[in-house]
Amino acid sequence: MKAREFWVLFAPSLAIMSALLVFPLLRTVQWSLENVRYGVPGTFVGLANFTDALGDPRFHRAVVFTVVVTLVTTVILLVFGYLIAIAVNTLRLSRPLVLGIMLVSYVLPNLVGAVAFSWLFDDNFGGVVNRLIGLFGGTQVLWFTDQVPNAVLVILNTVWQMLPFAMLIILAGLQGVPVELREAARIDGANAFQTHLSVIIPTIRGVLGFVCLITIMDVLRIFDALIPLSPQAETIGNESIMLYVYAVAFANGAQELGLGSAINVLTILLILVMLIPFIRGIFKEAKAAR
Repeated sequence: MKAREFWVLFAPSLAIMSALLVFPLLRTVQWSLENVRYGVPGTFVGLANFTDALGDPRFHRAVVFTVVVTLVTTVILLVFGYLIAIAVNTLRLSRPLVLGIMLVSYVLPNLVGAVAFSWLFDDNFGGVVNRLIGLFGGTQVLWFTDQVPNAVLVILNTVWQMLPFAMLIILAGLQGVPVELREAARIDGANAFQTHLSVIIPTIRGVLGFVCLITIMDVLRIFDALIPLSPQAETIGNESIMLYVYAVAFANGAQELGLGSAINVLTILLILVMLIPFIRGIFKEAKAAR
């Protein structure tokens, strides 16, 4: 492709991405260095907003909760997404039906899915989970007011919502594994577990890295699902970073846009740090494929 053709095709996307991403990012960085309120011009305060954010114990709790949920969710999605993808890959006629059913949770809006999911644990709407726990002799679990059970609830909802995506991407990777590699492993005497561990997983390593990358970016930005799942998030210490940003910058008339912007910048840096291993892996695979 000639340079002129490239820029003719690329320029519209560049303009749209600049308007939707680059300009808001630059404004966020600018506001993070200012004391900004609605309707009032910002005044430069340097790194004061970052100092306030890093010194706030509430921010520390939000970071710990968000990172823990992200790491646990990513591991669960990788393991169960891979296992379900293997099972679905063996299907033939029923595969479209199974995929259609599984994708329902993924296409639902996050807030709608979270509300429906919370009803399974809410005694006001039947509380199916607590009833099952009672049938087996267990005691009632306070899913919405105890920290650890509530964190488990948030993780379960996130896994339920994102598992179809992880499974679908891994399934596409499994279908791209050459049949010759499987046959060669079988001839060499490898059993099913050894074949997956030593042949298939290394072959789709880039796909698994992509799933991790998307999962980390999505879960670190968890926000709206916490409204029905963790109504007392701040009180019990299960507030996500984005929920904390909303509380600082918008809720209750706080209007601390500068502090909220500083937290957003710190969140972007946190996302980049957590994505570095996967981004490096993707670049290595791209270079090896050339």
